[in-house]
Amino acid sequence: MIDSQAVKNTCNASVDSKGFCFYKATNGIKRHLAVDTLGFPFFTHCTSANVSDDAGLIEMLTEKIDYFKSKPMNIPKITILLDHGYHPDTLTDALEQVYPKIMKKIKFELSPKPSKVEKAAAGKTGFVPVAARWVVERSNAWMERCKILVKNFERTLPNANAKIDLCFVRLMVKRLAATA
Repeated sequence: MIDSQAVKNTCNASVDSKGFCFYKATNGIKRHLAVDTLGFPFFTHCTSANVSDDAGLIEMLTEKIDYFKSKPMNIPKITILLDHGYHPDTLTDALEQVYPKIMKKIKFELSPKPSKVEKAAAGKTGFVPVAARWVVERSNAWMERCKILVKNFERTLPNANAKIDLCFVRLMVKRLAATA
């Protein structure tokens, strides 16, 4: 599952990392997060907030293209669940230019979105959570527990990305220690 999160900058952030996300009305950075079915990070990537979700995902997967090149062809495709802010056709075209065989190893799938009729049948209105999407949303909430990640305090995007990685390492070590 993949999602992005716009985060406000502090005065410490450099000019290179600043951008404005019109969708969230946020001046800062955008964190792109790919997680497994348990919500643990697979890939993380930071961009300025003005980068679209599609462009950020293309950057993230292009950086990690060696992972996909090393996957054997004879195993089932990796299904990547996206929300409706992404455009699978655009992603497919851009990633095939980087690595032509990538679509033999992965497939994009838009997460289900309840229609108005389905909401009415369930007796609900407004926002209705989608169970499959809550895994990645929960991972974003886990990041918010790290005080340093509530806003972007870092001067560079690689430093911001390193803080995300450290947050998840801390989380996983705490979980391992609790089971021991």
